[in-house]
Amino acid sequence: MKIKVGLLTAVFLLGNLSIATAAPIYTFPVAGCTVKYGKYHHDYPATDIIAKKGCAFVSPVAGIIDEVAAVDKWSGKTNLGADRGGLSISIIGDDGVRYYGSHLSKIETNVIPGLKVATGDKLGEIGASGSAKGTAPHLHFGISYPTQKGIWWVKRGVGLESKGKTSPWKYLQAWQAGSDLKPKVVTPATIPAEPKK
Repeated sequence: MKIKVGLLTAVFLLGNLSIATAAPIYTFPVAGCTVKYGKYHHDYPATDIIAKKGCAFVSPVAGIIDEVAAVDKWSGKTNLGADRGGLSISIIGDDGVRYYGSHLSKIETNVIPGLKVATGDKLGEIGASGSAKGTAPHLHFGISYPTQKGIWWVKRGVGLESKGKTSPWKYLQAWQAGSDLKPKVVTPATIPAEPKK
């Protein structure tokens, strides 16, 4: 009887141990550095996370690398929307949501479209590429629904939840605190037209 009770106790403890040590689904996208960020972003729902140049941009979720802009093509003369992000990466999470980080100073050499990544994998480093030239280093972070490649105005960040106007702020707050809060993304019936600015 004592052996059965001891065995059941061991099985119970091991079962609880694996639950307690399960990997998080989400993590804050900047690792190992002090950051500042606000609730709002100019013009559209996204978040700029201010951090020192070189801080790690990590995958906020497990998924597949969707698009990579490994060359900074932005020019202040043309200011093309598709080039404003500079060095950037988008990930389609295993949760079906797209995550986007831009203005990077570096992209890890192995980060290419189709690469499977885990939550917390280093993808690149914070910088001020693209239209962020001359500003404080930061990660422009957007969440959106997946679209065809090249739809830059969606991947940079779209409204979540409430009528498409909610920024990623509450998700970032939850992930920074260690909570697995899944983004709720509103997918429209048709993709909005490319903005003029």
